[in-house]
Amino acid sequence: MFAAGFGRECAHAYSLARRDFLEESICRLGIRHRAAADTSISDEVQAAPWTELEDEIRRWVKAVNVGFRILFPSERRLCQRIFAGLSAISDLSFAEACRSPAIQLLRFGDAIASHSRSPERLFRVADMYEAIRDVIPELNALFCDKHSAFLCTEAVALWKKLGATIRGIFTELDNLIRRDPATAAVPGGGLHPITRYVMNYLRAACASRQTLEEVMDEDGMGIADIPDRPSSPLAIQIAWIMEVLQGNLEAKAKAYREPALSCVFLMNNGRYMMQKVRDSNELTILMGEEWIRRQAARERRWGSEYQKSTWNKVTAVLRVDSSGRAPEPSVMRERLKVFNVYFEETCRAQCGWVVADERLRAEMRMTAVGIVMPAYRRFLESYRVVEGGKHGDRNVKHSAQEVEARINELFISRP
Repeated sequence: MFAAGFGRECAHAYSLARRDFLEESICRLGIRHRAAADTSISDEVQAAPWTELEDEIRRWVKAVNVGFRILFPSERRLCQRIFAGLSAISDLSFAEACRSPAIQLLRFGDAIASHSRSPERLFRVADMYEAIRDVIPELNALFCDKHSAFLCTEAVALWKKLGATIRGIFTELDNLIRRDPATAAVPGGGLHPITRYVMNYLRAACASRQTLEEVMDEDGMGIADIPDRPSSPLAIQIAWIMEVLQGNLEAKAKAYREPALSCVFLMNNGRYMMQKVRDSNELTILMGEEWIRRQAARERRWGSEYQKSTWNKVTAVLRVDSSGRAPEPSVMRERLKVFNVYFEETCRAQCGWVVADERLRAEMRMTAVGIVMPAYRRFLESYRVVEGGKHGDRNVKHSAQEVEARINELFISRP
């Protein structure tokens, strides 16, 4: 046929047969054939439930690896053997055979990249990004002639678009936090769902830290050689999201009427954030020890404000005149009554407050005991002296042991 001048026709017939084989091979990997039009694939992907797309993305990642690493390279070798000595015909036949199945794969990826800015889609999009990134070096050698080079260009464009999608997902996470209503406080000042969601999300995302570093840097695949540093583009992005979350929580804290409960809410959520960072090597690397120190300082400040608005008020009535003059018995009795009222009101309110972290709960109880008990014991000693003799305890409603026991019953682990 070539000798008779039908070389192009022969190559075309060959390409059609091989194209059908390649498309069938891709379908066997779980990728169903779609119309070639960009808008058709895009509309179909946009309308499909994400759960269905997740399954197809998993199959797509496998198909990309099999297609670009096994099927298409094998097709290149077959063309070179069949059209030996006819490199132009070989290149054309290869390009025509691979064009449709390769474009099918790339356009599905493009459709996902165009409609996947929701935070929960990050993980599958990152899988797609890694799959395309990892085959690009091989595509440069595979699609190297003028007939097929555009496929390599399309693959690189998809790789970059998926990277832009990942950056857009982080922007959407920022927006999601900002949109969460400031009035959406939780009962008892416990852990807010937005805190749990964001911190678990960031921890899961950072399992792909090297990929995210590469994406956030926007300089290409060389980013993997950059040493760990808390000032990397990804670290800056994560730190920004943490600050947005912190600002959102501080706005939510204002929804509580009791200043002390606002502080408990901030301590609960702040402790959870800090623990999630400490429990993740990747987050610790990204945030750095300085962030952990700042977060611990915030927690101490909230703890101090909590003490001032609760236990300092309770113990203020127990102060004895330091001038050395013996206080009047009636004054001491009145102070004791006021203390009982304040103490019981405080315990009644705080026994239903939530402190989720066991260690924080123990620390807060210990601090309260350290503030109340020395003052209460000193007051009881003075009170017994003023009242005198065996009648010294007749107006004492709570013994020192009972007060300490009540404090150690404060707070619950969950609502």
